[in-house]
Amino acid sequence: VRPLPEVQSVGPHRTGKRAADKYIQSTRGASRETASGPRDHYMAVSLGYAVDSTAYEWGDDAKVEDVGRVAAGVSYRVGEWANSMDLLFRADFQSYTIGEDKPMKLSLMPVIAFPDSNSQFPLYFGAGAGVGVFFKQIDDESALSLDLQLLVGVRFFELVESTGFFVETGLKNHLHLLSDGQVNAVYFSGGAIFTF
Repeated sequence: VRPLPEVQSVGPHRTGKRAADKYIQSTRGASRETASGPRDHYMAVSLGYAVDSTAYEWGDDAKVEDVGRVAAGVSYRVGEWANSMDLLFRADFQSYTIGEDKPMKLSLMPVIAFPDSNSQFPLYFGAGAGVGVFFKQIDDESALSLDLQLLVGVRFFELVESTGFFVETGLKNHLHLLSDGQVNAVYFSGGAIFTF
């Protein structure tokens, strides 16, 4: 019985595990090179101002207008519901003016924002709730607050390599946890977005 001739691969259509591994590696590399927008993570750094803010029962007066001042913050995407929304961790440092006092607070909160950033849709909405910690506070007022935030913004990823920018507005409210007092504010902010 004469043995069958050896079958040789012809042209670029090679098969087998090695060929499959090579194909997968090449497509992964191509997708990373051609994709725009966040791949795994993004971080936004912001600077903003409270344009319309009112404090109630904070300090000696029952109502004080225009108490909010400059705010600086960082938002970092920690998770994603695919094709739906992002989970962000946001840290905001906010300053206030109440009479002669200058309270300062760090707000820490999770924020849900949709649509998810990988959709690359420029308009986004979100909401968050967390805790505020006052580093400087009026005497006999709570050092802790419940912080609430509603937001809407426009974002553009990777305009210059991995850097983009965003503009955001919304409502920031806080309620003192260990005393009376609250603040309602409308804010505007903007800054840079970094993808990596």
